[in-house]
Amino acid sequence: MKALRIHKFGHPSHAVLEELIPPTAGLDQVVVRMEAASVNPLDLKMLAGDLQLVFPVSFPYTLGTDFAGVVEAVGTSVVKFRPGDRVVGRCEPSAGGAFAQATAAPVTSLCRIPADMSFEQAAALPTAAGSAWLALFGVGQLVRGQRVLIHAAAGGVGSFAVQLAKQVGAHVVATASSKNHGLVKELGADEVIDYRQEDFSARVKDIDLVIDTMGGDTLQRSWQVLKPDGAVASLVDHTVEPRGNAKGSFVFFKHDATVLERIIQRFEARQLQVILDTIHPLDDARAALEQVANGHARGKVIVRAAR
Repeated sequence: MKALRIHKFGHPSHAVLEELIPPTAGLDQVVVRMEAASVNPLDLKMLAGDLQLVFPVSFPYTLGTDFAGVVEAVGTSVVKFRPGDRVVGRCEPSAGGAFAQATAAPVTSLCRIPADMSFEQAAALPTAAGSAWLALFGVGQLVRGQRVLIHAAAGGVGSFAVQLAKQVGAHVVATASSKNHGLVKELGADEVIDYRQEDFSARVKDIDLVIDTMGGDTLQRSWQVLKPDGAVASLVDHTVEPRGNAKGSFVFFKHDATVLERIIQRFEARQLQVILDTIHPLDDARAALEQVANGHARGKVIVRAAR
């Protein structure tokens, strides 16, 4: 089978498509024939070696975490799934393995996907939608009537966060480039600010929760728009800390199949759109990594397994 691997840390250009022996299922594992995988900023950090202290890897390392596909084989202890089931899951970052034609995953990392959900849509969910859920309802404890500011609202995490926040009755303020204002409003934003033309901190105030997907100066200015007892949930700055009575927390989504099942239920109920940017074949997966590295993707970038 084909797999996109690295033999040293670095740039997407260091990733090489190689032929490997297909995996076999361990006792409590499931072998999934990969149909689609999604690219996350996490994958780029793993590629660069930025998370080696948190998620140590050994070389060669197969890139990718989020995937969707069809069960090919199950371990002897597995009773929840059987060959032919359509599933979505997430590889542990230290293990990797999503950018390949097959992977062996723990049964606890998988959820079934409905017949009307494409593999591309499913693969877009685990890290991006899971992180949005955790930031809003785990760290942020968002409830009806509160005001939330979501940065990069047309991106992978942002596009899910806008929809989920609106569904609980929050007032959603979003930042996005002008070309994406229509999309972000369609997803449910009450106000959209063009971050290239306007300083959000001069316009917005009394925010209960900020979802920070940018870090740097954007994160620093976000503190200015909070209520005294508001909260910042940052997906990019692990050093964020509380300021006075305002909360500051780093958000990192550890796979939770229960949360993923809830998100899939929203999709089945026609309450959640999955925004896809581009779909790259596995043979051109490096281009997918480069696209995410360059920023400004609209929704999720997908890698489609080749046969």
